[in-house]
Amino acid sequence: MKRARVEIEGIVQGVGFRPFIYRLARECRLAGWVRNTTAGVELEVEGSEAACDRFLAAIETEAPPLAVISSIHAEPLALKHDHDFSILPSGHGVSHAQVSPDCDVCTDCLRELFDPRDRRYRYPFINCTNCGPRYSIITGIPYDRPLTTMAEFCLCDSCREEYRDPANRRFHAQPTACPACGPRLALLDHQGEPVAGDPLARSVQLLREGSIVAVKGVGGYHLAVDACNEAAVNELRRRKKRDEKPFAVMSPGMNEVGRFAHCSKVEERLLHGTERPILLLKKKEPHPISASVAPVNAYFGVMLPSTPLHHLLLRDNFTALVMTSGNLSDEPIAYADDEAVGRLAGIADYFLTHDRRIHMRADDSVVRVFQGGPLLLRRSRGYVPRGILLPFPQKSVVAVGAELKSALCLTRDNTAFMSHHIGDLQNSATLRSLEESAVHLRRLLEIEPVTVAHDLHPDYLSTAFAEQFADLPKVPVQHHHAHMASCMAENRVEGAAIGVILDGTGFGTDGTVWGGEFLFGDYRSFRRMGHFRQVALPGGDAAVREPLRMALSYCHQAFGNKAAELSLAPLKTLKDSDRRLLVRMIEQDINTPLTSSCGRLFDAVAALLGLRFRVSYEGQAAMELEALAETGERTWNYPYAIVRREGMLVLDFSLTIQALVQDVQEGVLSGIIARRFHDTLVSAAVDMCGKIKMDTGVSRVVLSGGVFQNRLFAENLYERLETEGFTVFAHRLVPPNDGGIALGQAVVAGCRDEA
Repeated sequence: MKRARVEIEGIVQGVGFRPFIYRLARECRLAGWVRNTTAGVELEVEGSEAACDRFLAAIETEAPPLAVISSIHAEPLALKHDHDFSILPSGHGVSHAQVSPDCDVCTDCLRELFDPRDRRYRYPFINCTNCGPRYSIITGIPYDRPLTTMAEFCLCDSCREEYRDPANRRFHAQPTACPACGPRLALLDHQGEPVAGDPLARSVQLLREGSIVAVKGVGGYHLAVDACNEAAVNELRRRKKRDEKPFAVMSPGMNEVGRFAHCSKVEERLLHGTERPILLLKKKEPHPISASVAPVNAYFGVMLPSTPLHHLLLRDNFTALVMTSGNLSDEPIAYADDEAVGRLAGIADYFLTHDRRIHMRADDSVVRVFQGGPLLLRRSRGYVPRGILLPFPQKSVVAVGAELKSALCLTRDNTAFMSHHIGDLQNSATLRSLEESAVHLRRLLEIEPVTVAHDLHPDYLSTAFAEQFADLPKVPVQHHHAHMASCMAENRVEGAAIGVILDGTGFGTDGTVWGGEFLFGDYRSFRRMGHFRQVALPGGDAAVREPLRMALSYCHQAFGNKAAELSLAPLKTLKDSDRRLLVRMIEQDINTPLTSSCGRLFDAVAALLGLRFRVSYEGQAAMELEALAETGERTWNYPYAIVRREGMLVLDFSLTIQALVQDVQEGVLSGIIARRFHDTLVSAAVDMCGKIKMDTGVSRVVLSGGVFQNRLFAENLYERLETEGFTVFAHRLVPPNDGGIALGQAVVAGCRDEA
């Protein structure tokens, strides 16, 4: 006979773990008990040695679908001669519990939702221990109903019986409810007044008629219209002040998705995942979706229903609904009911809402496929707050991210916890959301940081927010070093590596704008081994919004004074006076900061090809250039130069621009030119890494920065580097863009603190 105490950490609360342990122990004929603690789950089992061993092995192999086990520790105990196995009330302990993300509807609940014989038939809040809201409703730990927003609903007798029955899949399912005792739908007009009739049926009717309906989801409100209704989609764009940035769409199932998008087996698996992200899928032509959903874009952002309410809205009613974040541009998603009505009244005609309170907002996650697996472009609902295992333990750090695609990171021991996507820190509303997220995560995870990490840029709102932690030491982290460390950390890379860090903007240690960087170093420090040749940004931020300025700047660098005389249709769209003014600004260094940005090079090429002279959202020109390149055949590369100046490798694309302009003048197909540019950039980056390898003897390369959202470029570079004998690491767990930068900041600060 044998008795053992077992402590399990990870996402093991609110996922049916205790009833799983209960059933497993009884199957193995073991006595003992199990309970939640603030560290996870603790249990004791007693029985034959063979049965105990079988039980311990099955914990990992047969765990519930939503469980994520990070550690199991077992130790022998003296026999107590128990005769039964029981589930005890939650206990206490060191707070290391991890909270489950919000999850989609499981197949069992979905079957009951559409079964007329089931008491939860068409109930929009059906859930069990295998699905439903988690992170968005939890107010504290351990994860029990009194510490969720469901505490406001008293269970009926039938639900209470299920909740208390260890053999039932709703045993301690904290959000469980039914039509008799749970949340209810309501339909309001734009002034917040109730609308008569069945809220769900009326909403379907209104959407069919072209109305804009704000729909309350798990982590906030979506703005919904019929995705096949051109007039409704255009009206949503007008009211939301969103000119061209693509809208996401939600479809009821794969049959409908197949009508407008190509979907591989890998992509279908990601769509059906419990996270229910927005997935970028290649458009089919022709398709029934409004052209205004994703104008001038080769992809749709597609998701499947993630809540019972979404299933009820869509099934047998629509091919797809636009489901875009309920906010004005550049503001965080609305999630509190009164706030939503107030903020969205000028956009939504109606509000399909309910009385289950959202405690913490969480926008949709965005994913695309890279190298046969997921590449997160926005990490939020469905993924947060899953922990990310670090290569080593460190003191607790709070990292506040950069300015764009803001997200926080908190560390505890050898685990990092990223917040949900917060947004671009360009207004007070987003800053308040950042502050709320910091308070919530610290309380939820019971982490008291001892160090604050922030971007090197002194004028970011996140840097100002870091100063609010008055009693804690501050560690400024250079933007691209943070990118590099982020990719290293999620891949658990130890020691030195080469960092290929390509993005749009980052404040450099020399006071200039970096963005085409080749670094060498580790978590504690780095050296800038090389970079793109710097080019002028005529007008500063205006050049970011107007790629035509970058086209002129790169042409001036490549052709000198002859740039203004080039016979190029894009440059001729500039007035003579404007062209002369911009050239004078460049030559006399008037409001023309220097940048090594890879993003601005993409902008310049997009403008030279006539794709985009002005952008309405970040990365627009680069996305359209990638889509164009995918239509072009691979031929040959353009020339480029690598020179060594004062010990620094400088990658000069002047020859590239000269050859590219010649192709444009000779009428070479734009798709071929775009493909040649992408292939040239790949070859140049591989050459740079080869020279750095010669200098350092290191052959490990990490790829990070917003440019690595470009699948064509990223996959080709990854494969070329591997062919050349490099060991290559890319992002999987956090975005390569600034949404993952807080992870790198946290690890850099943690290492420096340890030093």
